Amino acid sequence: MGMYHYKTEPLTDFQIESNIKKYEEGIRTVYTYLGGNYDLVINGERVKTEHKVDSINPANHREIVGTISQASIKEADLAMKVALNAFETWKFVDPKIRADVLFKSAAIIRKRKFEFAALMTKEAGKPWPEADADVAEAIDFLEYYARQMLEMTKIDDKILSRRNSERNEYKYIPLGVGVVIPPWNFPLAILVGMTSAAVVSGNTVILKPASTTQVIGYKFVEVLEEAGLPKGVVSFLPGRGSEIGEYLVNHPKTRFISFTGSMEVGVGIYEKAAKLQKGQIWLKRVIAEMGGKDAIVVDSDANLDLAAESIVKAAFGFSGQKCSACSRAIIVDDVYDQVIDKIVRLTRQIKVGNPEKKENFMGPVNDHLAYKKITSYFEVGNQEGRLLIGGTANDDKGYFIDPTIFADLKPDSRLMQEEIFGPILAICKAKDFDDALKIANLSDYGLTGAVISNNRMHLEKARNEYHVGNLYLNRKCTGAIVGYQPFGGFNLSGTDSKAGGPDYLVLHMQGKTVSEAL
Repeated sequence: MGMYHYKTEPLTDFQIESNIKKYEEGIRTVYTYLGGNYDLVINGERVKTEHKVDSINPANHREIVGTISQASIKEADLAMKVALNAFETWKFVDPKIRADVLFKSAAIIRKRKFEFAALMTKEAGKPWPEADADVAEAIDFLEYYARQMLEMTKIDDKILSRRNSERNEYKYIPLGVGVVIPPWNFPLAILVGMTSAAVVSGNTVILKPASTTQVIGYKFVEVLEEAGLPKGVVSFLPGRGSEIGEYLVNHPKTRFISFTGSMEVGVGIYEKAAKLQKGQIWLKRVIAEMGGKDAIVVDSDANLDLAAESIVKAAFGFSGQKCSACSRAIIVDDVYDQVIDKIVRLTRQIKVGNPEKKENFMGPVNDHLAYKKITSYFEVGNQEGRLLIGGTANDDKGYFIDPTIFADLKPDSRLMQEEIFGPILAICKAKDFDDALKIANLSDYGLTGAVISNNRMHLEKARNEYHVGNLYLNRKCTGAIVGYQPFGGFNLSGTDSKAGGPDYLVLHMQGKTVSEAL
C-alpha cells in the first residue's frame, strides 16, 4: 500500500450517466441475494440459531432483505471465550499487519461501492447520495485509522531517556475485548469506524449490529474475512440489546464498550459499565456517542439563501435521522419571515418516496417504532407552535413521513428540546445574535451546530461561546468528514470521543512505560 497520504474517498456525481448506471447495477446485484439467510459468525464459523429475525425494507415492508439468526446468552458466552482467546495472539501482531487488514478492507469496499450503497438503500432506506456518502465514509475510516495506527507506533521519539542511567520507552498496548454497538442510521460508516478502530489497535471485538440493519453488518464481516483478518478477532453477534447487549455490557471480561445510539441507551450503558462485577479486575471504558438537538443560527447579516438551503438539507437529509441533523433553526427577528419563506419554498420541492428512485430526496423512516414516535410529535407541534408545512404521513406501504416544519416555538418547548430523530424542524425567533446564541446553547446536548453570518465579530463570538463539539460557520451542520472534522459532542451528546480524529485510537489503548537501567 505504501505510505501515500490520507485522502478522502470522492463522492459520486449522479449527474453523470455512467454513475447512474453503476448504481442501478448495484441495486440489481442486491436483488440477487435479497431474502437470503444469515448466521452468526463466531471464530469464523457460521452459527445458526432457533430464533431468527427478518430485516425488512422500510420503503416496502412486504419485502424481506434478509433473515438473520439471533444470538442468545449461550452464543454471547461462546463469543466472549473466542474473543478472549483471540486477544492473546492478536494483541502481539505487528500494528503494520493490522493496518494492512484495514487498507485491504477499504480496497474491497471501494470495488463494491455501488453494491454496498444499494444495500443501504434497501435495508436502511437511504437515498442515493446519502448511501454513497455512507460508503465513502466507511472507506475513509479504514484508510484514516490504519494510518493513525502506524503513526502511534512512532511514539518513542516523544519520551526522554537519561543518557548514562536508563533507557525509557513508552508504548500503547491494546485493552482487551471490546463490545461494539453501532447504530442503524449509518449502518456501514459508523459500524466500520467503531469496529476497525478497535481491531487495528489490537483489541478483539464482539460486534452487535443494530437490529434493523443486520445484513449490512454481516456483509462487512465478510469483507474483513476476505481482507485476511484472523478468525475470532471479530465475532458477529446480532441479537436483542435488552438481552445479549446488556449481558455483554455487564460481563466481567468486557474491557470496553463502544456505543453509538440514543441518549437513554447510552446513559444506561455508562451506568452498567461503571459497576465492578465479580471477577472483574479493571474499570471498563465507555466510548459513547449519543445524539443531539442541533441548531442552525441565522444572523441578520447573512446570506439568506445559503441559510435556507443549509437548514433544509441538514433538517431533511436522510429524513432527519442523523444525530447531527438540524432539528432547530434559530433565526434573528430582522430576517425571520424572509428566511421562513425561503425554507418553506425549498421544502415544498422535496420529493418523498422509494429511495431506489434517484429523484427521491427523502425516503422512509427506519421502522414502525420510529414512525410512531415521530408522528406523535405532530400533536405536540400543533400545541406549541404554528404548522408551516407537512404534518402528514403514510405507512400503508413504507414508513413515509413528509417534511414537517413548526414555527414560532418557545426556546424551552418540547419540540425545541427533545431529540425526535425524524423529518421535523422546529423554528424559533431570537431578538438578536446574542439571544440566538443563548437559545442555541439551551440544550442538554452539544453535538453539532452552525452559524450563518457575515459578521466577523459574531462568528468569533460563536467560535468561543457556542458549546458544541462540531461547529460549522457558513455551512450546514451535517456531513462531518473523517480526518477533517473529528466528530463527537459535549454534554449528553456523549463522551466527545471525536471519531475520525487523532485522539480516537488512544481511547482503545493504554499507555505502558518501561525503564531499563543502563
